Amino acid sequence: MTLARDEVVPGMLAEYQSFSELLRGLSDDQWETPSRCAGWRVADVAAHVTGQLTDVVNLRLEGLGTPEVTKRQVDDHRGRSPQDLAEELEASTKAASDLVGAFDDAAWVAPGPQGATTLGFGLEALWFDTFLHADDMRCVLGIPSQHGAGIRPSLSHIAQVLTDQGWASATLVLDGVEQFPVSGGGRSITGDAFAFVLASTGRGDPGTFGLGEDVNIYR
Repeated sequence: MTLARDEVVPGMLAEYQSFSELLRGLSDDQWETPSRCAGWRVADVAAHVTGQLTDVVNLRLEGLGTPEVTKRQVDDHRGRSPQDLAEELEASTKAASDLVGAFDDAAWVAPGPQGATTLGFGLEALWFDTFLHADDMRCVLGIPSQHGAGIRPSLSHIAQVLTDQGWASATLVLDGVEQFPVSGGGRSITGDAFAFVLASTGRGDPGTFGLGEDVNIYR
């Protein structure tokens, strides 16, 4: 179940602002560092996050999230500096703020674009994606992770994706957050919430939770 509109909208916008601040603090050497995403530098991760929001606010939604469109986002921003991308991201965040301000509760639960279950699910997914990719950058640059408000939308998104993928019935009973049912709820999965986010996105060890590789939503 997607989190409420009055939480997701400001949370997503704040996550993008935090991401642009992260970009502005990076050196040229950090920009070229290989990231946790195979084959991508820190610059490429930033290009995807920036390009994705720019696509969204310009309603370039066809194929969003596919490998082809993601590659195009990276290629389109190749050679640009951290400051350049921060400026673009801030402009797109302002445009996104103007755009989502027009959404009411009925629009929030209406079918979303590009196969998103609802518009709310699509925006929650953007928050999750930005939060996760910021950590992809921080972890290789020796910058402490910032869990904060991004944990709840990440778990909400992951639980919904696992449900849509037909994963086994379970309930995420993770430290410091409310429970999130998967496929209607069932056996309890306990432990550190952020570690589960990593394990369920191919970035951590699912064995820590007694789970197999099938918990990876990107499998």
